[in-house]
Amino acid sequence: MFSRLFRPSVTAARGRGIEVSRRLYHPKVIDHYTNPRNVGSLDKTLPNVGTGLVGAPACGDVMKLQIQVDDAGVIENVKFKTFGCGSAIASSSYMTELVRGKTLEDAAKIKNTEIAKELSLPPVKLHCSMLAEDAIKAAIKDYQKKRKTATVLR
Repeated sequence: MFSRLFRPSVTAARGRGIEVSRRLYHPKVIDHYTNPRNVGSLDKTLPNVGTGLVGAPACGDVMKLQIQVDDAGVIENVKFKTFGCGSAIASSSYMTELVRGKTLEDAAKIKNTEIAKELSLPPVKLHCSMLAEDAIKAAIKDYQKKRKTATVLR
């Protein structure tokens, strides 16, 4: 199912078309796009799971990123689902690798420029790395809001 929802152009671009894409994208983008890491969902009803859902109206990309945080405030698990171009999927996948094992404070400091530089994104695709930054910040905010609500209810 993942290949149908997230990678229709890879299936359609077998042969000659994929070679054009390989020349236009950095190998790290192609790697994260064709072999995305940490795809899936976490149970958003759990108190230690934060969900960030962001989108880019200009291009229609939508990114959901979820974090699962341990008692020490360290991100122990992270999942994403992205509906968008190869650069958006690659940015999401790379972000999940960056934040796993980091504290919430350290994860919140990750900037889109770090992702864009690592993936060698062209200026026209910088919005993809910005989505990833926005998604992790939204997930952290959601987690913190849940924790605050849980503390008040006790």
